[in-house]
Amino acid sequence: MFNLFGSKTKKEKLEEKYTKLSNKALELDQTDSKAASKVRREAQMIMQKIVILEKSTSLG
Repeated sequence: MFNLFGSKTKKEKLEEKYTKLSNKALELDQTDSKAASKVRREAQMIMQKIVILEKSTSLG
């Protein structure tokens, strides 16, 4: 979708957050696996929101 004023869509914002959390989980995995697991769960929750958003936009 094209945004005239350059603002990001909700999906784009969620994708960016997912990418950041995934990268953080990879970094943490080397030093603190417990913290990495927590961050990975957060990233998975964001991905679920993205999937739900995609489904709702494809239906409507």
